[in-house]
Amino acid sequence: MGKKVLVLGSGAQGTAAARRLDQHPAVDQVICADYDKKAVDELVATMEKGVGIQVNAKDVSAIVEAAQGVDLLLNALPYEFAKNVLDAAIEAKTNYQDFAAGELTDPAIDDSQEKWIEDIGRMYNEYGQKFRENGKLAIIGTGSAPGLILVAARRAVRELDTCDTVNMIVYEGLEAERFMPFWWSPDVALSDMSEDGVAWINGEFVVTEGFSDPFYREYPEMEGKVAMCVEHSHDEPVYVGYNADTFFKGCRNAYFKYGGVGIDFAYPLKRAGLLSKQKEVINGREVIPFETVLAHIPAAPKYHEEIQEILDEGIKSEAGATVVECIGKKDGKDLQVEAHLGTPGIYECFEKFGLTCEQYITGQGGYLFSKLFVEDKYEQTGLISSDMLSEEQVDYYLQCADELDITCDLVFKEL
Repeated sequence: MGKKVLVLGSGAQGTAAARRLDQHPAVDQVICADYDKKAVDELVATMEKGVGIQVNAKDVSAIVEAAQGVDLLLNALPYEFAKNVLDAAIEAKTNYQDFAAGELTDPAIDDSQEKWIEDIGRMYNEYGQKFRENGKLAIIGTGSAPGLILVAARRAVRELDTCDTVNMIVYEGLEAERFMPFWWSPDVALSDMSEDGVAWINGEFVVTEGFSDPFYREYPEMEGKVAMCVEHSHDEPVYVGYNADTFFKGCRNAYFKYGGVGIDFAYPLKRAGLLSKQKEVINGREVIPFETVLAHIPAAPKYHEEIQEILDEGIKSEAGATVVECIGKKDGKDLQVEAHLGTPGIYECFEKFGLTCEQYITGQGGYLFSKLFVEDKYEQTGLISSDMLSEEQVDYYLQCADELDITCDLVFKEL
């Protein structure tokens, strides 16, 4: 009997993953659920095995009801629903996959990076124990970044005897003629940019200033362009820090650096205080600057006609690169092993799949973790992050990624 998968969320990530799961011969049914019924209906209309339902993810019992009898619950909803969906997966006794790793603690109580790091540890331990008791697996951080980029990091670090530093770098230079600063959730993007960053430095977690510590390097993917990336709030250094000895050969330092159109757009807003989520009184009116800015930013395109209109209007730039640098020693010599990830461009993604490149790489990156579920490739139980695959799982993931035109090329540099 084939697998039954519940995909919660019909945005960029959920749409791409659901369509790919629909094509997998081991899957009998894909239940697509979202509060946005229009998005669900449009998605299901493009599928053969899809069933659409409306679910309010604020209600844990509604998620549990939708998850009855499924083999996998795939969470592609915004961060704030993570705890609800995690709890529902445990109650429904199903496997769980999350594109990100949300917060267990209500941000109204404590929204510090220190608490978030602590919550990740709680997920590994407390929630991991609950999934083990159910004989199930939960895996978090399974999109492109985090997700694909961490699998690439695991592949690169394999070439070292010991590892000192892992740099994970994403530059997104896709820019349309239309005002479109973000190709995924503007709420998530600006929330990340409103926060401090996190790094793993000398074997300890360190909260860093967002947009700080600029990092320059040349990218062959962009015809040798030298581009700047900066400190940014993201999961990867947290996972690497927790798993430094087990999976990253004693790594002492791990950084996530981000650059491109979104950073260039958001930095002046941050400096002006417009990414603050604190209430302010301006001319006698109470406002929250973040919400005011967010209200003026277009949502990420997800409907076919939307994407077509944007492409017809024109694309200014498709520049982009995702690179991992693992720095350490091999046979007593200093060595830098780089993993360069390659993906189709915006026009190719739309022509072949009807998706933006953001939908494609994040959705396919996530789908490949789901593929391991539906093909029974996981032997683990408990809760793991995407950097904690076995070596065999890493190889199979990258093999399947290559079949989807997502490549991982290694470059070796003696230091």
